[in-house]
Amino acid sequence: MNTGSSSNDIAQPLARYSAFRRCGDWLLLSGVIAVDPAASRIVRGYDDIPPEAQALLGRSHEFSTDWREGPILAQSWYVLDRIRATVESAGARMDQVVKLVQYFRDLDHFPHYSRVRRLFFPGLPPASTVVEVSGMLPSPDILVEVEATVWLGTPDA
Repeated sequence: MNTGSSSNDIAQPLARYSAFRRCGDWLLLSGVIAVDPAASRIVRGYDDIPPEAQALLGRSHEFSTDWREGPILAQSWYVLDRIRATVESAGARMDQVVKLVQYFRDLDHFPHYSRVRRLFFPGLPPASTVVEVSGMLPSPDILVEVEATVWLGTPDA
């Protein structure tokens, strides 16, 4: 999945830490949440992501369905799209992501997230850890946070 990216599209930290670090053939991404710090905006639903992404995710325009599923689907898309942009800005590809750690405020959101993750990893999915947590910064509106580890070395090494 490629929606184009600029340096403004990469994951941006909310505090004084690196969005990512390269260590030899490894690229380690900090946890990414659905926040645009430059705009001081939290992704809260379909209206906060591009129309093409809304269509990919199956926005129904039925209030009850979109209200229940929209926040986790939109945040999942935003987080994975920021990871994609960050990975690509470092000269890598999403198929080089070898490990994801996913934090959820509610594990019932995992099936919705998993549906979105398949759009970004249509082939072999990364190794994965899923954890439920009681809260995430900066707000209770944050439903998911994802860390990524990328192998930049030669394939099958």
